Amino acid sequence: MLQRIGTGLDYYGLMLHFTRILAHFPIWPPACGISPIQAGLAVALALGMAPGFAQPARQPAAASAPATAASAPLSSALDSELFYQLLLGELNTFDGEASTGYSLILDAARKTNDAKLYERAITIALQSRSGESALQASRAWSKAQPASREANRYVLQILIGLNRIGETLEPLKAELVASPPRERVAVIGAIPRFYARASDKKLAANVVELALADSLVSPPATLATSAAAWTTVGRMRLDAGDSPGVIDAARRAQALDPASEAPAALALSMMGPKTPQAEQIVRKYIEGKPQVEIRMGYARALLDAQRYSEAATQLQVVTTEKADHPQAWLVRGTLEVQDRKFDQGERSLKRHIELATVASANQSPEVKRGLAQAYLSLAQIAENRKDFAQAESWLGKIDNADDLVSAQSRRANILAKQGKIDEGRKLLRALPEKVPADARMKLLAEVQLLRDFKQYKPAYELVAEKTKTGAPDYELLYDQAMLAEKLDRLDEMERILRQIIAGKPEYQHAYNALGYSFAERNIRLPEAKALILKALEFAPGDPFISDSLGWVEFRSGNTAEALRILDAAYKSRPDAEIAAHLGEVLWVSGKRDQAMAIWREGFALNAENETLVETLKRLRVKL
Repeated sequence: MLQRIGTGLDYYGLMLHFTRILAHFPIWPPACGISPIQAGLAVALALGMAPGFAQPARQPAAASAPATAASAPLSSALDSELFYQLLLGELNTFDGEASTGYSLILDAARKTNDAKLYERAITIALQSRSGESALQASRAWSKAQPASREANRYVLQILIGLNRIGETLEPLKAELVASPPRERVAVIGAIPRFYARASDKKLAANVVELALADSLVSPPATLATSAAAWTTVGRMRLDAGDSPGVIDAARRAQALDPASEAPAALALSMMGPKTPQAEQIVRKYIEGKPQVEIRMGYARALLDAQRYSEAATQLQVVTTEKADHPQAWLVRGTLEVQDRKFDQGERSLKRHIELATVASANQSPEVKRGLAQAYLSLAQIAENRKDFAQAESWLGKIDNADDLVSAQSRRANILAKQGKIDEGRKLLRALPEKVPADARMKLLAEVQLLRDFKQYKPAYELVAEKTKTGAPDYELLYDQAMLAEKLDRLDEMERILRQIIAGKPEYQHAYNALGYSFAERNIRLPEAKALILKALEFAPGDPFISDSLGWVEFRSGNTAEALRILDAAYKSRPDAEIAAHLGEVLWVSGKRDQAMAIWREGFALNAENETLVETLKRLRVKL
């Protein structure tokens, strides 16, 4: 039944019926003796929908009384001319004459001032990839119905789609004015998504800032609205590559609404060595009552910066305040295993498994990846305890193909620890290669296995063969350089590291490795220091690079400075190698009790660390 809905036509209801009937007439045969219009009219007559006909009201099956005034027929809103126009418009569109169909439907929309017809005209234009026609229809709709937010949104989105960003200012301002106060913050927050595909990001940022001019000031806007506006400006500046502008916007937003997580989330996306101001904004928010995801994001950023002890502190807070957060337990457990705190790590990882399994009966890919990571770490713990059967049991729980390389790497490691390194290599080489990247992952896994078990020559040969051809793979070249050092091919190591520095100047590991190599051999110390300081420019605060700097200062006779640097590095990242260097500086400085304490800690962290073992042997120290 074709009825009026409010003041509009139930256009889509009509077309739904019409489309279903068309299914019985897949082809309009010219030889049948009737035109498409006549056929359409015949269909409409069959349904009782043609102009001038009223649908009888349906009575309940049990009713026998005659129709009353309440069940009077509803008249169609279509006259015959409009009916035929709509029919022709759809038939032309159906037959591939989209421009004609669009024109007919748009004309009908103008005659009736019906929103659904305007929307249909826009749809036809968009489906035929005519952005200009879609814009014409949306503007006609907006002009005919100035109060329609839907019409204005079409104008805005089509202009953005056409990359006519400069013309979006007025429709964006209209959208902001039309939004109810209770929706204003949400509308402002959604603006960056509107402009996500804009090609000129700087122009888009400028347009948005102009549109939000009134909202950036409080009053007249509320504090929450102004904070949201500044956050949106910051996100637009982020897309435009304006880092200082992002920090400025996030600071302004936080000053207006310190409890809002949005400015902190914006600053979190900027955290890095070149923007220390971003971390100040995040820390200020975390001092209050932060959302757990912001704290988790901060912990991940700290891990990326290799500030492990600080990350561990944040994770402990999360697991204390929200003990049912599975991801926090996973990251905490993984970090504890990395720090060789196996008992703590085991408890954390089992807690993750418990929470993840209960929370998700139908496990998503993300949940499965988390469980796989937990099983791998638990297998590592069991392997460290030489409980190889238990390690294999954990690995057997991994059924995610994406984690197959990691699982097989652990199995290979277990075999190698049992003196079956060749079997371990065969296991890795038997892994399938579904995509080209799989071959590289297999190679890296095999090289790591050989390196872990001090099989440096075959590991070097594997990598050297791979780096002979193709585009430079700087990670593989770095591995080759480190293996050359293990084989005492120091000239070869230096040549490769300088090749990396020339080809990828931001690769801080190459600077650090070369500088540390000079310091370790007590040669070219000024150059060693310059190289390590260059590495720190790319990774400020990295505890392992700081360890190298402390060691070169010690070799240069600057014992007090070396002690300061190494002590800070060890506190940031308790590690056996850093403990070896810090302990030696303490020992030489006459602080032998402190040196012994640090070495014992390092030995507990990793009794097999080569630097620590060599240091104790050279200094003739027994723990």
